[in-house]
Amino acid sequence: MLIPILLLATKGGCRGMRLSCLQENLVRGLSTVGRAVNTRTTLPITQNVLLSTDQSQLKLAATNLEIAITTWIGAQVEEEGAITIPARLLTEFVNSLPSDRIDIESTPQPKGLALKCASFEANINGTDADDFPPIPTVESGVVGKFDPKVLREAIAHVAFAAATEDSRPVLTGVKVEITGDDFTFAAADGFRLAVYKGKLAEPMPEEISFIIPSRSMQEVNRILGSQEELVEFTVTPTKSQALFKLNNVEIVSQLIQGTFPNYAQLIPQSYGTRAIVELGEFLRATRTASIFARDGSGIVRLQMSSGDNGSTGSLQISSRAEELGDNQGEIKAEVEGDDSKIAFNAKYLSEVLDVLGTGSVALETTSPSSPGVLKLVDSDDYIHVVMPMFVQW
Repeated sequence: MLIPILLLATKGGCRGMRLSCLQENLVRGLSTVGRAVNTRTTLPITQNVLLSTDQSQLKLAATNLEIAITTWIGAQVEEEGAITIPARLLTEFVNSLPSDRIDIESTPQPKGLALKCASFEANINGTDADDFPPIPTVESGVVGKFDPKVLREAIAHVAFAAATEDSRPVLTGVKVEITGDDFTFAAADGFRLAVYKGKLAEPMPEEISFIIPSRSMQEVNRILGSQEELVEFTVTPTKSQALFKLNNVEIVSQLIQGTFPNYAQLIPQSYGTRAIVELGEFLRATRTASIFARDGSGIVRLQMSSGDNGSTGSLQISSRAEELGDNQGEIKAEVEGDDSKIAFNAKYLSEVLDVLGTGSVALETTSPSSPGVLKLVDSDDYIHVVMPMFVQW
């Protein structure tokens, strides 16, 4: 179960706030925090965004009680204050405005904001800032630093493999393990497993492991963008929350409590057949087969043949939809071991091939009923295990 966020009171109420900022900056700020806004909730105020002044900047914050995102944008502050405003309405209105200066002023009755930009004006009703769930702060804990490029790669290779249903909460998260400057990210949904190993920017003073919601990691990746500065993260001593500090953005996520499966024992240690193929060709053939697979239980069939008398081996990718037709493609492959066949969920196969990048990929199988392994030939950073589909051949 997710532990409720420990909230620290935010003071401010609905004091008289008056400031101005650029439309493009406010658009960017609202977009940054927008994904933390609750869209379906029993606590309506979490559908709002908190606006407050903070040292000559406009601070925007939103939370869905699992993740909280805070960002700061440049502003000319005339009077300090704070208020919460319905996020969707404010965002849509600001997005519609011309690229110009926006004057913002809080109104006492009814509580809200008056906005003026060029020839456009609006009054939006809001709620007292004291009623907003206070944004959590992480003051102490174990601190580490990621190179942003490494962090982007790690999240992209792993987060998609986490479960999206909450029946087993630990599987909706990414297991993070850190020893010195070595880290491992792992995610699994019961049908596939993704494991990525990399290096931190600098060693951490102690070993640590925790489970962070996959959604939170995907938000970190989204906001990270093209940032080049190191990303600092802090995990609380109780392992209940993690803070990520990015450029002008802070993301605080709850951590998932529970025991992650022993994923190492799920990775096959040997294979009966190994096929090495060019990644681009494999991905194209898989996408083509997926068109028919959509109407045929989502299954893609793979057959590996070593070739006769020294001829080049092949990997055949096929799919069929009973009432519509079938499709097959064949690509060159270096096949080691016995001829074999295996079937995968088309979506799972496409998603892992999408993140592998470029180069040659190895597909390792033992039998049609055993998990298949996919990994790049020239890298040991990443391994992906997919459970097979049972089909009539």
